Amino acid sequence: MVETGKRVIEIEALAIQKLKENLDSNFTKAVELLFSSKGRIIVTGMGKSGIIARKISATMTSTGSPSIFMHPADAVHGDLGIILSDDIIIAISYSGETIEILNLINFIKRMGTKLIAITGNTNSTLAKNSDVILNISVEKEACPIGLVPTTSTTAALVMGDALAVALMEKKGFSEEEFLFYHPRGQIGKNLLKVKHLMHVGDEVPVVKVTDPMEKVLKIMTEKKLGVTSVIDLNNKLVGIITDGDLRRLLIKYGNILDKTAQECMHENPLIIDEEEMATKALNLMEEKKITSLLIKNSDGGIKGIVHLHDLWKTEMF
Repeated sequence: MVETGKRVIEIEALAIQKLKENLDSNFTKAVELLFSSKGRIIVTGMGKSGIIARKISATMTSTGSPSIFMHPADAVHGDLGIILSDDIIIAISYSGETIEILNLINFIKRMGTKLIAITGNTNSTLAKNSDVILNISVEKEACPIGLVPTTSTTAALVMGDALAVALMEKKGFSEEEFLFYHPRGQIGKNLLKVKHLMHVGDEVPVVKVTDPMEKVLKIMTEKKLGVTSVIDLNNKLVGIITDGDLRRLLIKYGNILDKTAQECMHENPLIIDEEEMATKALNLMEEKKITSLLIKNSDGGIKGIVHLHDLWKTEMF
């Protein structure tokens, strides 16, 4: 069984290598066509090709190119209404003669919609009626009878991924945009940055070095983060006071209300850049056994604060 598995993998790997070698200007034409479209990308395919089409459509959508899957059999029973003239159709049919796909061609031509064929037969009816042909021909399927769609569907999937990534790069689709479309799940957690979670503006506890500890206690109580940043008279970040500091100061002095923030603060607090990943902030907090990190602005003042509870809410633990 292991040898069979290895043989299948080798057959499909060689087919993908050939696909890479055969990639030509038609691929560029397809990407340019998709990039210039003002409509959506409609991907269609029957049977196993339909499953691949769904995946390609999902990848396009999640990388900034709105796409939907259209079942070719349902299309001729009313679903053709989803096609608009500005859309681009990607039709997947290894033989290029899938009857359900061919039934769509006349309507597509009447609509004036552009058609990209992903096929293993460049002389097929589908290929001859397409604006761009992407050749995914393979020498053989990986199954022993040579009929089960295996190598051919893998080739179609890889071609779709290549299109999606090339289009993504051409559009300049950013990490920020990717996070916008993936707010949940492990992908979203891995892409979260400090700036997405930090408190800013009035949410940030701030006191001046000259403020009495009575005011410090008031600010810490109001902001409910168990900490406050301390700035000097030039609004530069110079220190931090935490709930733990307050307990230690009370044990040491008994009364701290007659002291100033500067007398009670920790100098040179730990800071983190807002562009750092949230996972790095979490690791730093765990390493230093602290619950908050401060973020400076370009002038050296306090810009924000990220708390351990903000990271807990993401369920990245």
